[in-house]
Amino acid sequence: MSHLSSPPPKHKGEHKGHSLPRGSERGSSSRDKDRSASVSSSGSMTAGGKGGRSSCPPSAPQRAPNRLINEKSPYLLQHAYNPVDWYPWGQEAFDKARKENKPIFLSVGYSTCHWCHVMEEESFQNEEISRLLSEDFVSVKVDREERPDVDKVYMTFVQATSSGGGWPMNVWLTPNLQPFVGGTYFPPEDGLTRVGFRTVLLRIRDQWKQNKNTLLENSQRVTTTLLARSEISTGDRQLPPSAATMNSRCFQQLDEGYDEEYGGFAEAPKFPTPVILNFLFSYWLSHRLTQDGSRAQQMALHTLKMMANGGIRDHVGQGFHRYSTDPQWHVPHFEKMLYDQAQLAVAYSQAFQISGDEFYSDVAKGILQYVSRSLTHRSGGFYCAEDADSPPERGMHPKEGAFYVWTIKEVQQLLPEPVPGATEPLTSGQLLIKHYGLTEAGNISPTQDPKGELQGQNVLTVRYSLELTAARFGLDVEAVRTLLSAGLEKLFQARKHRPKPHLDNKMLAAWNGLMVSGYAVTGAVLGLDKLVGCATNGAKFLKRHMFDVASGRLMRTCYTASGGTVEHSNPPCWGFLEDYAFVVRGLLDLYEASQESAWLEWALRLQDTQDRLFWDSEGGGYFCSEAELGAGLPLRLKDDQDGAEPSANSVSAHNLLRLHGFTGHKDWMDKCVCLLTAFSERMRRVPVALPEMVRTLSAHQQTLKQIVICGDRQAKDTKALVQCVHSMYIPNKVLILADGDPSSFMSRQLPFLSTLRRLEDRATAYVCENQTCSLPITEPCELRKLLHQ
Repeated sequence: MSHLSSPPPKHKGEHKGHSLPRGSERGSSSRDKDRSASVSSSGSMTAGGKGGRSSCPPSAPQRAPNRLINEKSPYLLQHAYNPVDWYPWGQEAFDKARKENKPIFLSVGYSTCHWCHVMEEESFQNEEISRLLSEDFVSVKVDREERPDVDKVYMTFVQATSSGGGWPMNVWLTPNLQPFVGGTYFPPEDGLTRVGFRTVLLRIRDQWKQNKNTLLENSQRVTTTLLARSEISTGDRQLPPSAATMNSRCFQQLDEGYDEEYGGFAEAPKFPTPVILNFLFSYWLSHRLTQDGSRAQQMALHTLKMMANGGIRDHVGQGFHRYSTDPQWHVPHFEKMLYDQAQLAVAYSQAFQISGDEFYSDVAKGILQYVSRSLTHRSGGFYCAEDADSPPERGMHPKEGAFYVWTIKEVQQLLPEPVPGATEPLTSGQLLIKHYGLTEAGNISPTQDPKGELQGQNVLTVRYSLELTAARFGLDVEAVRTLLSAGLEKLFQARKHRPKPHLDNKMLAAWNGLMVSGYAVTGAVLGLDKLVGCATNGAKFLKRHMFDVASGRLMRTCYTASGGTVEHSNPPCWGFLEDYAFVVRGLLDLYEASQESAWLEWALRLQDTQDRLFWDSEGGGYFCSEAELGAGLPLRLKDDQDGAEPSANSVSAHNLLRLHGFTGHKDWMDKCVCLLTAFSERMRRVPVALPEMVRTLSAHQQTLKQIVICGDRQAKDTKALVQCVHSMYIPNKVLILADGDPSSFMSRQLPFLSTLRRLEDRATAYVCENQTCSLPITEPCELRKLLHQ
């Protein structure tokens, strides 16, 4: 993808990069360093451009709606009043393109995507551009969160024929769905060095009429190349690579890209990337006595602390924004995504397990407090995201970050109370201003704000420790903590009166699965039944609203209708690989947190369905989509990178390993080994692209521990042993409750459980590895010693 001008100072695009850690956000909703328009093709067309502001869907539409008005997706509904003759992805559009011999214009985005809003306002609401799209193309709009298969296929084309990718993604296809030109955001008109969207449309229209055969030949050639390049299979390999080698190489690559001062693994933009932090914690555990092990722990903990102190965390309302536009984690892209909250809750809980520092557990609890308040449906499901943009005041045009930023004057007016005992005259507002680095001119650099929208505004970011702030004003540390907490609460109450960002109240099975894990793991680690209850409610929601009992299949999406009821598209959007993988993980985590075997039973059933729908019996590993669902698409892919979300193949490999530990069924282990073998070449070539899979490879080659607690689930001594296990960081384990009933689900899965006895009628723990169990243990402190070895 060519960029034909110097990049603007602030990167505001929705970006997909290529490699971890330098540009490793393939699969993320990020913004690249240059949101200049770019276009790639199987021919030689390029263009560039610069964006304007976002827009929200019109509240009082002035024109008749197009056919997107009949869709459920919040993103498609945002385009329902464009003058473009939009079609949803489907046979009607494809038939029209074939019948009228027109190219398809495919535009992919999502409802909280800033630059999707920009392009809609500038181009898709433009009458002349809309007429071109409607007369010379068949225009198709896709929500990338509804159809990740469509997004992955054409993003693969855009990335392979360019230097990057992102959203909005705009691709031109033949009537047979073969891509021949692709790009990201386009400005509407030509600039001094940039070609505008209108010009690109005219050029493609003319090329289609004059050189269609050449375009078709080039398209077929590129598609053939992509098919060969994207193949993942075992080939003639019999076994996966050495875990020790892959671990070492992955760690070294991360170490080389690490930011010593601020943490993280890139200069800017900086993403949370929990998959990297999970790998580092796991690496530390298996290398605790080495310098590299200590280094891995330090890198992960420091990154988490710097993120939590930075502006990427919402200090007023909790939760994390999408990413930081600078190396210091200071100025974020303000969008909040569910999958970030889910994974970061787990990462901060694990940091607490490892360090014992309540700073991390407090952050984890804050994340879940935000999700419960702002992203949770009343029936227990979880919404997708909150937008970055909102009107500064009612009736005004939306601006990025308007809901989250503050002026000095606002803070001073909200917090005028004098602070008693300070060594100089001091108000609560001045204390908060000092601690969070607010300034009169605003603490956002003009280089981070090229449009001047954030001038005079401040992002709260912790500049000093509580001890330093207390010392500066001669105050007690606890007094400062209390004052700052009270001040943030007042800001939170004041912020309630601002216009809220747009909420994408669509619910995705995959992200709900991640969120079930977030609540279950955090609740188990912290011993908070309320959080485990939220995980249980999320799982119940999935089973009630996103599971078809007759077929055993998951649905990908459901939607919030008027009155808060839940509705589905017709026909329903069926689940993809990531939906099954992430939900199975969530259910396994929920079983370990609650010891309710019904969740494990459902996980087994879903894994069977996943294997039936997605497993590649010839090459190994899982395809991202069902063969029937993706009929007509030029590629059927296997996701091969852990990015903003882990690869569904990485998660599936770990799920299979755990399922073998829970059931002893050899076929789960065989599939796990086959999957790891299929991705061998990818791991050998770029282990840092698959840190989650490398972590699973290590767990496989080190063998999982089966920690069995024999006891009554409700008894205090049973709970004490269970909590001992949850308090420790032990990623390579399964936790099993044996209640002594030979007819129970667990006893039927693992017959050896019936040979394990309670000692002196007390709850008793056994640690089993390689079909050998430890001596019985009844004291939590003894169990801790054994597990710590």
